[in-house]
Amino acid sequence: MSASAPVTPERIMQFAWGYIPTFVLEAAVRHRVFDVLDSGPKTLKETAAATGASERGLRTIMNVLVGLNFLAKTETQQYTLTPESEAFLVSTKPGFHGGILKHTSAQLIPKWLKLNEIVGTGKPAVAVNQEGAGSDFFQKFVVDIFPMSYPSALALAKHLALNQSGAPVRVLDLAAGSGVWGIALAQSSEHVAVTAVDWADVLPATQETVARFGLTNRFAFRSGDLLTADFGSGYNVATLGHILHSEGEARSKTLLRKTFDALASGGTIAIAEFLVNADRTGPVMPLLFAANMLVNTDEGDTYSFEEIRGWLTEAGFTDARLLESPGPSPLILATKP
Repeated sequence: MSASAPVTPERIMQFAWGYIPTFVLEAAVRHRVFDVLDSGPKTLKETAAATGASERGLRTIMNVLVGLNFLAKTETQQYTLTPESEAFLVSTKPGFHGGILKHTSAQLIPKWLKLNEIVGTGKPAVAVNQEGAGSDFFQKFVVDIFPMSYPSALALAKHLALNQSGAPVRVLDLAAGSGVWGIALAQSSEHVAVTAVDWADVLPATQETVARFGLTNRFAFRSGDLLTADFGSGYNVATLGHILHSEGEARSKTLLRKTFDALASGGTIAIAEFLVNADRTGPVMPLLFAANMLVNTDEGDTYSFEEIRGWLTEAGFTDARLLESPGPSPLILATKP
């Protein structure tokens, strides 16, 4: 039997410096490094001239990005994009995920610096799930996370096949944010009309994104908190895109019951969440996001499919099921009898 590998502090040292890649990526996005290199390989001097940033600063962060495989370097000392950065870090491309990095230093890290205190008290730095504090955060944030949900929203639209319905299809997009879920469903069929619900200060961002897709005449907008706003009734589809994790268990159950009442018989609820497994041992990303909810909400958490299925059943839904999607977790669907 072979001897066990020796235990080393290597992973601890990696995590001690683990904040550096995040800040390096943010700096590269803000200084348009990936945008500039999208037109072709460039030397350090050429990149500095195109971005206006210092050669010293760019040399340092671009070499880090080479080490992280977000950039590559040729034998002639030119920097180039990798397939990953070309697809997801060029701001002019539809898959751009760099927007979330822009929030790192100003909106996210300052709250995380209070984690020791938060763990002690169980209280967030600022509860962004409350309208007063949350409106400013989300009106800046929702458009930048549009690419995270759009592929999943397209998968949902394909699965629902709303284009095969000859009758009008009414969609309720709750905590609409950028409007990504309603937009994808409206794109899939001319019969779809969407009611988007969100805080009054967030809805302008929703309206702007909807207008960019040329869908304004297919949308109605209702402002208010999810637990007090009038949703209306008779909807065929309701979407809850990444909202339960910020609400906590009690408010989530109330929201699911209210959504049930808003749907017509035979209607479908579609839920996007970062799902943990039943015993909360993984996957790592949803576990990390649970810590993000600790820092940023008063009761938020991440949940398992089994937990959410139980809430749906309690609210009256049947046939809770998973739909594979390109997002971080499968979608959860259920039906109103």
